[in-house]
Amino acid sequence: MNCPSCSFDNIQGADDCEQCGADLRSLDIPQPGEGLQKTVLEDPLKNLMPLKPLVVAPDEPLGHAIGLMKKNNQGSVFVIEDDRLVGILTERDLLLNVAGRPLDVSRTLVRNLMIHDPATLRSSDSIAFALNRMYAGHYRHIPVVDDGKLTGFVSIRGVLRYLSERLHETHGHSDS
Repeated sequence: MNCPSCSFDNIQGADDCEQCGADLRSLDIPQPGEGLQKTVLEDPLKNLMPLKPLVVAPDEPLGHAIGLMKKNNQGSVFVIEDDRLVGILTERDLLLNVAGRPLDVSRTLVRNLMIHDPATLRSSDSIAFALNRMYAGHYRHIPVVDDGKLTGFVSIRGVLRYLSERLHETHGHSDS
């Protein structure tokens, strides 16, 4: 990587130029190309129109949360207390922590199985940032919080659907 200040040929990934000390950290940040790459790197999550979240209180019975997820065909509920997001409960949490255990879902509270203080995104975050956070944390659902309020959520399925639609728009439709 050549230094823009002195043209010294530094090793790829160097933070500072070995010859003049210039900051090189911004040189290896990928710049968006065209099409889907540009979409992933530049489009904010608000373009996905994040889904309306299902919400429960932490002291509601687990059975209520499960029923809500089933009725609405969604794989997560978000736990709100005093107008603040305090947790998330997903179908994966239920499979790993409830299935096969003698647990009374009418007496067990959501707070006992929810993930406390979940990772969040903002509607202005890029799709690339969301995908990275989802991959790094092994998340399939992430709440979108703006100005301290839960405004929606994104799912990996929703992100893939959005990208598929953009790819379809870019390359046209093929029936083959």
